[in-house]
Amino acid sequence: MDTAAFRHDFFLILPEVELALFGLAILLFDFMLGVKDKAGNAVFAMLGVIFSGISLYRLRTFGPEAVGGFNSSIVVDPFFLFFGMIFLVATGLVILLSVRYLQIENEHHGEYYALLLFATVGMMFMASGYDLVVLFLGLETMAISFYILTGFLRHQRRSNEAAVKYLLLGAFSSGLLAYGFSLLYGISAMAEINGPLGVPLQVPRTNLDVVRTALELRGPTDLLVLLSLVTVAAGLFFKVAAVPFHQWAPDVYEGAPTTITAYVSVASKTASFALLLRLFLYAFWPVRVNWVGIIAAVAIASLTLGNFAAITQTNVKRLLAYSSISHVGYILLGLVAAMSGPDGNETGLKGIAFYLFVYAFMTIGAFAIIIVLRRQGLIGDELDDLNGLFQRSPASAVLLLIFMLSLAGIPPLAGFVGKYYIFLALIETGHYYLALFGALYIVPALYYYFRIVVHAWLREPTGEAPTRVTPGQSVALAVMCFVTLVAGIYPEPFIRLATYSLTLPSVLFGR
Repeated sequence: MDTAAFRHDFFLILPEVELALFGLAILLFDFMLGVKDKAGNAVFAMLGVIFSGISLYRLRTFGPEAVGGFNSSIVVDPFFLFFGMIFLVATGLVILLSVRYLQIENEHHGEYYALLLFATVGMMFMASGYDLVVLFLGLETMAISFYILTGFLRHQRRSNEAAVKYLLLGAFSSGLLAYGFSLLYGISAMAEINGPLGVPLQVPRTNLDVVRTALELRGPTDLLVLLSLVTVAAGLFFKVAAVPFHQWAPDVYEGAPTTITAYVSVASKTASFALLLRLFLYAFWPVRVNWVGIIAAVAIASLTLGNFAAITQTNVKRLLAYSSISHVGYILLGLVAAMSGPDGNETGLKGIAFYLFVYAFMTIGAFAIIIVLRRQGLIGDELDDLNGLFQRSPASAVLLLIFMLSLAGIPPLAGFVGKYYIFLALIETGHYYLALFGALYIVPALYYYFRIVVHAWLREPTGEAPTRVTPGQSVALAVMCFVTLVAGIYPEPFIRLATYSLTLPSVLFGR
């Protein structure tokens, strides 16, 4: 065994290894903790996130170049570092929000935090994977963890029902994706591809470089290429809850523990978009003429159904579920712009990266207010539960207003800047009608977001006691509010961060 190569490869996956070890340690030592000491699991999970973050930061020493490991099955590049940072931040915020919530639900078990870390491991491999097998294993590691976490409130029927629906529909989508990957493997296996100077390939046929070259050789009109594209796209559209594969989202968002709803809405969606971008902007790039129209149609459908379905909702979690579908539409519009032209559009890529980054903070922030409202005898996720929030907890009402305005895209908040770059990219690439559609759909979004604000600010309280915010929740809310405000008022550092993430891998056949 080449010891130096092994150490190099191990260093590349050290953030994931640390998360997995801390998750296993939580499972081992949880039984030693008394009921009153279960918060120690949260502390241990947060330490795992911090150690993983330090290791992730150390990987930036490789610079902007992509570095492959384990026979080019994974790659460390700015794209992975950017998305890995989002996953760790989202996990840390959810851990801070979870302690009191689980105590109220009487479900404070170590498995909860271990599954959060295992889900993060899967998401990290979805962003760093450079091989179809690694990408699929990462996706399933994340998905299985989410299936269990969705049904974590074992004594609540709606949580159990949401988990079963998520499992059945998720298994169907994973089957579609696996079938698409098998077709891609078949296409690459049939292609006559050699490495540099005619040397036989040293990487498996499931490597994305090989898949890309094989697709390029077959061309965009090949039947197998079209079939693999459709099945892979369908599987990924389910994971991001794009229309017409969105049916799971409202039920899962409503039935899951609110902390997990926040986590699924952000982490799962961001990880799935990382996988989608890795495949479509690299592996499927030679045949992009086939999927520009498909993505544009799905984007418009997601904007339409997401916005108009949200208007009729009285449950805040279902409302935010449909609004998240509309946000998927905006991100897909950015992808349409990013694909335009022979070399793509940098503004579109920058808009996608910035949008996904700020979406994590403003969405978890919105769900955090519902988590704060949860107490014994009151779930707190109906619109009427927000009545008089300003009188009961002025700080929570102000934070809710900030997050709602940002989600709606009102300046000078982060959500506005994200939409601005998406629209700018569409205009730069000549997609004027798509930009117009996207702008018009801000109007219904304003209506349903302000319904939440009206209940919190203008309705009379219904006699509930003042809300109680723990120190951990206060820290999480402060971080999310800070990013939402600063990324809108002074977005330049965050734009630079998004620009840094644009580097796509260039390790073709080991070069």
